[in-house]
Amino acid sequence: MTIEILMPALSPTMEEGTLAKWLVKEGDTVSSGDLLAEIETDKATMEFEAVDEGTIGKLLIAEGTEAVKVNTAIAVLLEEGESADDIGTTSAPDAPQVADTPKPESSEKPAQQAAAPAAPKTEGGDRVFASPLARRIAADKGLDLSQITGSGPHGRIVKADVEAATPGTTAKSAETAAPKAEQAPQATAMPAGPSASSVAAIYEDREYEEIKLDGMRKTIAARLTEAKQTVPHFYLRRDIRLDALLKFRGDLNKQLEPRGVKLSVNDFIIKACALALQAVPAANAVWAGDRVLQLKPSDVAVAVAIEGGLFTPVLKDADMKSLSALSAEMKDLATRARDRKLAPHEYQGGSFAISNLGMFGIDNFDAVINPPHGAILAVGAGVKKPVVGKDGELSVATVMSVTLSVDHRVIDGALGAELLQHIVDNLESPMVMLA
Repeated sequence: MTIEILMPALSPTMEEGTLAKWLVKEGDTVSSGDLLAEIETDKATMEFEAVDEGTIGKLLIAEGTEAVKVNTAIAVLLEEGESADDIGTTSAPDAPQVADTPKPESSEKPAQQAAAPAAPKTEGGDRVFASPLARRIAADKGLDLSQITGSGPHGRIVKADVEAATPGTTAKSAETAAPKAEQAPQATAMPAGPSASSVAAIYEDREYEEIKLDGMRKTIAARLTEAKQTVPHFYLRRDIRLDALLKFRGDLNKQLEPRGVKLSVNDFIIKACALALQAVPAANAVWAGDRVLQLKPSDVAVAVAIEGGLFTPVLKDADMKSLSALSAEMKDLATRARDRKLAPHEYQGGSFAISNLGMFGIDNFDAVINPPHGAILAVGAGVKKPVVGKDGELSVATVMSVTLSVDHRVIDGALGAELLQHIVDNLESPMVMLA
């Protein structure tokens, strides 16, 4: 039986992707783990590996095709003894058209068919659909394939299924699996607003250029709309005097110059926030629908602007790392973010985020929380301002304005104020962070 290769979900939020490049051609023999294609998600370009072995019989989707739905058939793999003549007789009747068609006629039906896994046996009931590699591994482990539930296309048993199975594993029937698929959570749709045609009608007598939304911009629009509608934000503002930090940073950078290390103010902010989360553990938390998850490590996300959008790579265990280690890791993450080379685990997670627009001359702003984070710190520019000292004397100091946006479901006002106070203390007395 031919095997349909489906568009994979390469991240939890991926609903569709662009088939950027095929790394195989029709007639090529592939094994489990071989690279098949490069897929562009809403965040990055990632390589897609084979899970079965066989021969590429047909490429169904052309390179460069956009908006290919997850679970749409993109190629057909032939098993040993099969030929291209077998294609079409065993594939799904609503499979997308071949690659010489600019776009699949319908990418909805294959995804719907994939929702309920098919039983792994033929109508005769005496054959189990499994890849040759899966059969060999099962034989070596003494496993009964008829007792294993397949996770491949149409219930096919693949390598991962038999590697995870143990003798005595029982299969779940399609009847019990199907209701679970029907209950799978649906992606949050953007709320209805003015239609594209009604907005365009307003400007029909004006010259404009229509810019198509890419996957990243669609995701940003949906996620931030969801955040502002569902997350009860409140805001805490403080001014931070930076003179001690700037002097300390200058001294450190002189000493680190032989090592090629140059610390930025942002590196100190990351460290200050990470340590504050340890000092106020109740604020190191995320909203999880019907409960709050309080994290033990300080995993701090930092917004990085890229062309057409942004990433929030996460620096894990930031409280445990030195300033120079944080600086090097942040530079690496930012570089790969701009090249869209980050893996999903590098930009997902964390409980707290930092968005710094100070380098663009912004004095202060309010940032939108990125769910499920509990808070985000918006950082403005350091500006020389007149200040009144404790002795009442007027002087000039470098002052940075910050705003802490807080999810009130996770963090109450007094707790948020305590967290922000620790951030301020760490930045105004930077040597304490090295103690």
